[in-house]
Amino acid sequence: MSEFWMFVADKWWLAFPLFGMVMGGLGAAHNRKEIRARRRHREKLELLRAQGGQLPPAAAPPSAIAPQPVDRLTAAHDDVTHRWLDYELDVSKLIAYPAMSDGRQPLTAAFLRAKKVADNLRPAPGETVTAEQLKEYRDAVTDYEVAFDVAERDARRMKDTAFSDAERKRLDTAKQLLGVAIDQAATPHERQLAYKRVREELDGLIWLSDAAVDELEKKVALELPRERSTPAGPEPAV
Repeated sequence: MSEFWMFVADKWWLAFPLFGMVMGGLGAAHNRKEIRARRRHREKLELLRAQGGQLPPAAAPPSAIAPQPVDRLTAAHDDVTHRWLDYELDVSKLIAYPAMSDGRQPLTAAFLRAKKVADNLRPAPGETVTAEQLKEYRDAVTDYEVAFDVAERDARRMKDTAFSDAERKRLDTAKQLLGVAIDQAATPHERQLAYKRVREELDGLIWLSDAAVDELEKKVALELPRERSTPAGPEPAV
């Protein structure tokens, strides 16, 4: 036994690498546990949204228990909103992925509900929030991010499969006409006519918000040459 302690006393420096190995193993195990918790959290939210259910309270992953600064949360909130507006304001994307504008789709409806919750809980600029309010807003932003990711993946998977053959032909026609409406090589009359036809083909198939219509009209107008004003001649003698 004395020989063992003599060996330990002589090799005391081995304790440092052994300690590092032990702590590294514990850290890796913690990271794996955290990743599994996040994955379970996302899968649970996806299942709830697919079933059209409501989110359970305090459904945040374990790693999100510590409050985050409000500015980081609002930045994440804004990022998801900007990603959504890329679809909402771009008619070509709505034609390619119509489920993103269809509130009848369960996952899209779940995303829109999560958006409304996050928007309502968002603190006003300069507002002082309690720890509980911050946690509630953080959970809402997390749900908002996950709901958008799930809805976007589903919309890209579905594309136009929810439409009949006749409706898909109308979508294809609208897509082709949209290209003409913003094509500089087309005449102003052709572009205006194509724009009108796009609206007709999408009527009853895809709902366009007023903002989406405004954006589309701006794109069409940018391609139309401005009319040159005729210089005023001398006034006729009276």
